[in-house]
Amino acid sequence: MKLLRLKITDPSGFRSLPSGFEHHFRTEWTLQEELDKVEGFAPFVCAGPNGSGKSNLLEALAAIFFQLEILRVRRSFLPEVLQNSDLDFSPVGFELDYLIRIPTEYRRPDGPIWAKVGVRKVPGGSAIFLWENQSDFDIDGYEVTQGGHAILLPQYVLGYSSGENEILSLPFFKLRFVQFDEYWNALTRQLPYPGHPEARLAYLDNGFSQAILLCNLLFQDEPTLHPFRTDVGIEALKEFRIILRRSIPLQPEQLTVFANEGQNQSQSLDDIVESNPALRAETNDQGTTSYRLNLVQLLEGDQKSSLMVTALMRCATLSYLDEVSDTLILDYWVNDATKKAFRENFDSSPLALFQAFQVLLTLNLYSVGASLKADLYKSTSHYVSETVPTLASDQRVMRFKFVRFSKRDVAQPMMLKELSDGEHQLLHSLGLCLLFRNTNSLFLLDEPETHFNPNWRANFISRLRQCLPGNGDVGQEMLITTHTPFLISDSRPENVLVFSKDPSTGKASIERPDYNTLGASINKITMNTFGKRETIGAYAQAMLDDLRGRLETGGEETSALIDEVNRELGDSVEKILLMKAMLDKAEGAAAEGQG
Repeated sequence: MKLLRLKITDPSGFRSLPSGFEHHFRTEWTLQEELDKVEGFAPFVCAGPNGSGKSNLLEALAAIFFQLEILRVRRSFLPEVLQNSDLDFSPVGFELDYLIRIPTEYRRPDGPIWAKVGVRKVPGGSAIFLWENQSDFDIDGYEVTQGGHAILLPQYVLGYSSGENEILSLPFFKLRFVQFDEYWNALTRQLPYPGHPEARLAYLDNGFSQAILLCNLLFQDEPTLHPFRTDVGIEALKEFRIILRRSIPLQPEQLTVFANEGQNQSQSLDDIVESNPALRAETNDQGTTSYRLNLVQLLEGDQKSSLMVTALMRCATLSYLDEVSDTLILDYWVNDATKKAFRENFDSSPLALFQAFQVLLTLNLYSVGASLKADLYKSTSHYVSETVPTLASDQRVMRFKFVRFSKRDVAQPMMLKELSDGEHQLLHSLGLCLLFRNTNSLFLLDEPETHFNPNWRANFISRLRQCLPGNGDVGQEMLITTHTPFLISDSRPENVLVFSKDPSTGKASIERPDYNTLGASINKITMNTFGKRETIGAYAQAMLDDLRGRLETGGEETSALIDEVNRELGDSVEKILLMKAMLDKAEGAAAEGQG
């Protein structure tokens, strides 16, 4: 995927992006140069001071692709609130242009590989797709307009924030609940379930870190894992456990949703339980009846089944069912045979295993009520982390435990939680890139390097390029927000977006750097992009300013001031300039004395 242009036509704008905001990611000249001379993967680096609107660009793209995804899945299943055609999501007006790779079966031998796509939406209307060069491909309009626009959309839109960017995460969380509702509908109606997420949007927050690590270490070969291991020193995966709580309690009134269509009023509770294999009734010694729902019913099968729970059992070193708690325990001692079993049961694909984990982890949303979900679906600023309940570990349908791996220069295997914040963040951000390296996807990463040391920040673009080589028949687009000059120094100016905000109106704008950023010094980038002219901290600068003032005021021995500067402050450009001024003054005073 290659972004070309975004324009906000919503009369209210979007966050700090005003109505009429327009940004060209690529010009005709730079696009043609990029297509003619492929230089590998290169992200767009969004830089600028805090509050300058960097994240708002990522949020706008996430909000737009959420709307497009809603259009795509509306024909299959959506919650009732999202089926409401009167519900117009922000931004209500936009124009988005991009290139998308078309699958090989639709290309002509000497034809283009990129479709030029335009999406237009006006307030009160639905988004309309425009395929500018459709005649260059072997595909008819029906497949595009009636096939859910799937061919004109990125395979995945992936979000990640190192902080609490609720606005970026909101559209992803909405679709995570849509995914749960889709499964719940299939479970209550006894319908088939595809076994993978329907939605293309995925917010890969820290709750997926263990899944990301496991999928990469189980499937990827040594050359692929090289950037994943170089800085952190992760070596072999040793063991892990998966715990599946198969059933959850239901109140009698909750059983009505499992009644056969049109029989909600007439079917007895016993008839409802009898008609759905996911339900069971238990009567204790006092004659009290309780009800339970096997929440993973559609994901289980027999030993020949490809359903994910059975596939995970086939890969396990040991598995057993705790009948008292109805909990399935799967233990894995990882060796070559374990990895072979996972390859055989999950299509030799780390992404296939990850999507299985996505489905199982999504079942942990079972405790969220209908009213809260309805509020979330309609919300424009809902704080998901504060409103969605976090289950205790023993209440979760799926969780990992005892994920242990060896680490360079560490004697005993360690767990992910034992790593530092920076190590955890690096494994997470690079790991998600490795998982989706063979897809045509859009990555929206909000400050993914906040916990890195300077060396890791300096290497981050190189590590991303190793994870996403940008060749072959796939290609990724990535936007990164950052305050790190190192990321700018490793990017060409056409890939650097410098944000600023008008202090009087609060409106954001974007400019290109007016200098060559690739290989530019950190001092130059800090001065030109972040408006920080000093190379030292504010407290040290205040000390230097005080010493300079005392020098200019006079009354003190210059040699004593020079000694104080050398004693109190380390080396810097500012110190050198002050020392030169002091020495010049001392030489001048000496020359006057001789005269």
